[in-house]
Amino acid sequence: MMLSRQKPATGPGSSTPAQEAKKKKQMPKLEDFLDSRDYTGAIVLSEFTRNSGKGSEETDMWVAYCAFHLGDHKQAMEEYEKMTKRDNFNPEVWLNLACCYFFLGMYKEADESARKAPKTDLQNRLLFHLSQKFNDEKRLMSYHQNLQDMIPDQLSLASIHYLRSHYQEAIDIYKRILLDNRDYLALNVYVALCYYKLDYYDVSQEVLAVYLQHFPDSAIALNLKACNHFRLYNGKAAEAELKNLQDLASPSFTFAQDLIKHNLVVFKGGEGALQVLPPLIDVIPEARLNLVIYYLKQDDVNEAYNLIKDLEPTTPQEYILKGVVNAALGQEQGSREHLKIAQQYFQLVGGSASECDTIPGRQCMASCFFILKQFEDVLIYLNSIKSYFYNDDSFNFNYAQAKATAGNFKEAEEILLLIQREKLKVDYTYLSLMARCLIMNRKPRLAWEVYLKMETSGESFSLLQLIANDCYKMGQFYYAAKAFDVLERLDPNPEYWEGKRGACVGVFQQIIAGHEPRETLRDILQILRNTGNPQVEYIIRVMKKWAKDNEYRFIVPFTKLPVT
Repeated sequence: MMLSRQKPATGPGSSTPAQEAKKKKQMPKLEDFLDSRDYTGAIVLSEFTRNSGKGSEETDMWVAYCAFHLGDHKQAMEEYEKMTKRDNFNPEVWLNLACCYFFLGMYKEADESARKAPKTDLQNRLLFHLSQKFNDEKRLMSYHQNLQDMIPDQLSLASIHYLRSHYQEAIDIYKRILLDNRDYLALNVYVALCYYKLDYYDVSQEVLAVYLQHFPDSAIALNLKACNHFRLYNGKAAEAELKNLQDLASPSFTFAQDLIKHNLVVFKGGEGALQVLPPLIDVIPEARLNLVIYYLKQDDVNEAYNLIKDLEPTTPQEYILKGVVNAALGQEQGSREHLKIAQQYFQLVGGSASECDTIPGRQCMASCFFILKQFEDVLIYLNSIKSYFYNDDSFNFNYAQAKATAGNFKEAEEILLLIQREKLKVDYTYLSLMARCLIMNRKPRLAWEVYLKMETSGESFSLLQLIANDCYKMGQFYYAAKAFDVLERLDPNPEYWEGKRGACVGVFQQIIAGHEPRETLRDILQILRNTGNPQVEYIIRVMKKWAKDNEYRFIVPFTKLPVT
């Protein structure tokens, strides 16, 4: 049975569902894109309007506005520059152009352009920030006096506090504004960023979550969340957070792609640093610092120094890194001048009111005293922060050195055993320190094994000298004798013979006193025979006489089968 229609499918006044949907679909409006923060859509629509011949000065302004908010400050700058060449253009364009110059790091041009603009609150704020960039304190204070008790001006003041590392002052301003303006959700990101800078990563996460509940696709917020994960957990956890942002493919991702590329290098332990970081040096301030850190990790101290030597430090991180680079260069070149500069930078940060109670501040004071060789003071600071660095190889390496130099060899040995990085474990400083700790903790056999695992080199010769002398001082004469024996065969220096002779006699005395097994005498006799010094025969004769008098017989291994 076929069912017939009561009404025709087509005809006058009829339409299909697809046609109905098409009628409802209207041309998107610029306001819709702007409300949803879709600046890509907004700029495409504005450029379409302009290219279709319906553009106007207002259209050009929107193109520049959208480019600016997409982070394409160069395009925005070019749009505003074109406007300044027209007759009777809006003088406010000078201020917009100055903002573009500012974000492009063209501070001199920004200053010149801003001064051509009408005097407004925005102009004062921009000149306020430029004064900070120029490090002009007098000028900064003059514009600071013009700030009013209005939200934009207070936000500008908070940002200057942030740039000067006065994070608590910035937090106070943000919180005061938030009390009366709970809907200013973006301020939670600023507060979270301040807590991040204060090393309160868990608090930063809690504050940030308020904003992410409303804007889960925010590039800045997700990036900060990733940075918190990096500090609280590890690079893998941080990478996972950034992957969430990339998967969202939101308009904000495009805006922050340079920042994200930069941070991915950090999260991956420097992977891809030479490809990603150099082009970002003048875009992201931390790019230069992280490239310096990369070179330090590659033991390329000269490249690190060349990259940072002309940088005038303004933040604690910059002072610390300049200190580290100068310390590394001073150690490598034996330069007291570079070590003194490093010590001064460390003392400046560690002694400052804003940093003295922070973890980096205490590390700086420890480094300062380390260079001054005041190890008791080093331990005061390292002991106060050791719980934060239990699995940190670099911290443990320095901590163990300080413990050993202060005479606490037992703890120094335990700390050295925590180190996992292979590069450190084959370093001569590590090997020599471990050998000394083992000797001082009466484990000379293990110290000797440290030497046996080394390849023949200048460093292995130095380690032999350390083992020989330290074992002798500690009365561990058997291993002192073995070490002096190898030293003498490598270098027939009379001092090595004297050391070996004293060590062999010391072992003999310990055998007589019952502190060494009698079997050791055979090894000592063999060590003595390795020397051509005429004193050897007399010493051997005395030892053999004692063995005979005490009915100790040397077991001589068979060299031939008996004849029948």
